[in-house]
Amino acid sequence: MTRPDPDSRQTSPAGDSPTGGGQAHGGDLAAAAARFGEPAAGWIDLSTGINPWPYPVDALPPEAWTRLPGAADIVSLRAAAARRYGAPGADRVVPAPGTESLIRLLPCLVPDSCVAVVGPTYGGHAPAWEAAGHVVASLADLPAPSAAPAVVVVTNPNNPDGRCHDPSTLEALAVVQAARGGLLVVDEAFADLTPETSVAGAVDGGGLVVLRSFGKTYGLAGLRLGFAVADRALAGRLAAALGSWPVSGPAIALGTRALADDAWLAAIRARCAEARGRLDGILAAAGLAVVGGTDLFRLVEDARAPAIAAALGRAGLHVRDFARFPDRLRFGLPPDAEAEARLAEALAAATGGRTPDTEHSS
Repeated sequence: MTRPDPDSRQTSPAGDSPTGGGQAHGGDLAAAAARFGEPAAGWIDLSTGINPWPYPVDALPPEAWTRLPGAADIVSLRAAAARRYGAPGADRVVPAPGTESLIRLLPCLVPDSCVAVVGPTYGGHAPAWEAAGHVVASLADLPAPSAAPAVVVVTNPNNPDGRCHDPSTLEALAVVQAARGGLLVVDEAFADLTPETSVAGAVDGGGLVVLRSFGKTYGLAGLRLGFAVADRALAGRLAAALGSWPVSGPAIALGTRALADDAWLAAIRARCAEARGRLDGILAAAGLAVVGGTDLFRLVEDARAPAIAAALGRAGLHVRDFARFPDRLRFGLPPDAEAEARLAEALAAATGGRTPDTEHSS
């Protein structure tokens, strides 16, 4: 297998990054307040790609809080996730306390390897593989199967630019990886809104593990729930490494309920698409060019990005900037008409653009 070019090695492909790695990340309002002060009108956090209309958290059974989760409860959660993600079976699904824990655990189960991270992408992948002793390089695109290193990591749809790779291309690479004892890791954190992009149904061929996030689309990031989908052997190793109680009782109860709710997911897909369209209009009115994204976030490029981010921060609007790409900003979905109007007004003031009509916003 081809060894990645060491000159292309990097420690943090740009994207969201977890606090645990000591890297900047979205959603840190305390840091924003320390920089800009507390806005009189309160903060509007647009710095994450989390759905601002979360799944309803109704009363949970008391036993979800008071007793240890039973094996049957875990099986029910795995079955609900397998159905939602199109996995071949519940025994191929491994629940975990957030996808971040899987990103950090998986490299510890793989022999020291050359790893290619297709980026710029989520900033947690490369440091996790490096911390486990692997040699990591960043690639601008998927490698040809014949030139792929032992491990390839790709986010699909990608964060922060929304780039998508055709599932058939990923599945073909996984076949080659399986034949040579390698691995393709596909982070599908944002695939709930575009299920046609998923390759979770192809894991039985081996050489493939798919990571799925619950908190982003369901708007419950604080619940800390994520999943790996893999063939039986790798799923078994991941499950064994996580132990008997990989996720909490409340996460099991709420996750099982939400993943089975087809009507809610269909409605939120439509709502996010409509809100993304309005956000595009607000950005366009400010003269900002959208260069990528998903229905949960939009990425813009503009030489004025640092000044715009600072102006928005002073106005109480927290957006995601990128130290490695200072001309980029990422905007999450405003949660309501008031937030849309505040964003439009602040952008108009920062850029000299116009304020679009946002009275029709939800």
